[in-house]
Amino acid sequence: MTRLSVNINKIATIRNARGGNNPNLVKVALDCERFGAQGITVHPRPDERHIRYQDVLDLKEVVTTEFNIEGNPDERFIELVKRVKPAQVTLVPDSPDAITSNAGWDTIRHADHLRYLIDTFKADGIRVSIFVDADEHMIEGAKAVGCDRIELYTEPYATHYPANRKAAVAPFVRAARLATELGLGLNAGHDLSLENLRFFSEQIPDLQEVSIGHALISDALYFGLENTIQMYLREIQ
Repeated sequence: MTRLSVNINKIATIRNARGGNNPNLVKVALDCERFGAQGITVHPRPDERHIRYQDVLDLKEVVTTEFNIEGNPDERFIELVKRVKPAQVTLVPDSPDAITSNAGWDTIRHADHLRYLIDTFKADGIRVSIFVDADEHMIEGAKAVGCDRIELYTEPYATHYPANRKAAVAPFVRAARLATELGLGLNAGHDLSLENLRFFSEQIPDLQEVSIGHALISDALYFGLENTIQMYLREIQ
């Protein structure tokens, strides 16, 4: 069964727009769990424009489902993850000024660096996932550096889905098959939504986890958070 991890970055964005603590990020995370989400994802960035580093420490004390911290592994990020020891860390190669993640790792060019990071986090008992494009060479590289899982960057799928969903998903099916053959766990995320999630999930039966934030939080404005989480769960179960 595919698990749903809710990325709550957008809740922090709304809070930060006015200062204070409304909406309450911790309460929203607990509500997501109570409404059926099987994980909470956060992506702290150096400028703390949404998730703050203190948020991660606060969430550590209350999250009872799978806690996933994703981000570019600079020194501060590494220290934070080692302190929190989440169930999973997802390494993402986004630049500090990126609006959102927009590419996966070149696992061959950055092999030595990734291997060091993976060994560092695994030493603390943290499962390591690497954000990658649906490129078979990059997936083979991910296996070579010793990660536990990959997270497929699904923005290209979401972009091309309206025109031709079969063509859009085809490279992801090939990538997923290879990952399974190599013994890698399989996650996916970026621009997955109520429109395109069910088809993606049906085509990739070994999918273990989807991390969804922007679309899910946007839908919650219309449908309510509890109902929206249930709607997403129905798309993957």
